[in-house]
Amino acid sequence: MKRRWLFLMSLLVVVVLSACSQKSEDETKERVKIGVMLSDAGLGDQSFSDIAFEGLEKARDELDITFDYRELEFTGTYKQGLEELVEEGQDLIIGIGFTVQEDMETVAAAYPDEHFLLIDAVSDLPNIHNITFKENEGSYLIGALAAMKSESNTIGFIGGLENEVIERFETGFKAGAKHVNPDIELLSVYAGDFGDDQLGASIAREMIEQGADYIYPAAGFTGVGSILAAQEAGVHAFGVDSDQFFLAEDTIVSSMLKQVDTAVYQAIKEVAETGVLSEKDKVLGIKENGVSLAPIRVVNLTAQEQKQIEQLQQELADGQVMIK
Repeated sequence: MKRRWLFLMSLLVVVVLSACSQKSEDETKERVKIGVMLSDAGLGDQSFSDIAFEGLEKARDELDITFDYRELEFTGTYKQGLEELVEEGQDLIIGIGFTVQEDMETVAAAYPDEHFLLIDAVSDLPNIHNITFKENEGSYLIGALAAMKSESNTIGFIGGLENEVIERFETGFKAGAKHVNPDIELLSVYAGDFGDDQLGASIAREMIEQGADYIYPAAGFTGVGSILAAQEAGVHAFGVDSDQFFLAEDTIVSSMLKQVDTAVYQAIKEVAETGVLSEKDKVLGIKENGVSLAPIRVVNLTAQEQKQIEQLQQELADGQVMIK
């Protein structure tokens, strides 16, 4: 009996020690560390940076990762922010926006063993992975909507910096509008800034004075100013990147959704699960659920107009539309 009791006690000790060892191993297991360098407008742009940050927060909450981030306002240069993140020993460093590219390439070349992800631009460096979007596809649908509903036959586009990414917004918007109404007049202005809401408002007012009754900004916080100016003037506007309806509920007809949050989350998920990013270059359009339209509000589409929008969306997904 005594021998059996000693055996059971020994077995209990082994089980307890094993459990403690497992618990200790779980507690000491390092979590994946993600570093993020935000775009020039930074947090609070109510557009690109904010929606990217939502993907980062979702990854933290659901994947048990840790993250740190830098904003240009505080680092002075992207290079400084990226170097600080490298020194922290991040498993992946993400650059949000094409304006980060030059400094990211400088830092990535100096740290070839570090892993980087660039959103909205393409780098050839082997340790930089890239995710870009087919903004022209989503903007094509926005242009079609504007041309369908414009009463003045004049619509306007406001870009931030003149760059191939923002030019894709403009190209798609014009192509979609011209497809619906070849005679529509298109006004286009580049603000040269993503963070100046007063400048955006001023440009929008000038367009409205020229007869534009639909304004489409792809200009970050500058675009927010143009949306608010459109609401003040009683004309319509479109949001960009995220659903910006809450900014001007009498004015925003729809938004061109750019699923940056999903792209960031999925990239972090892959690193958390496998340790690496499998694709060097990823391009996301309507077919890949990378861009889409927010719900259409404020205006009413006829059954024919609704059918046309759905048809155009399907044609874009099927690759039947060539946007030039």
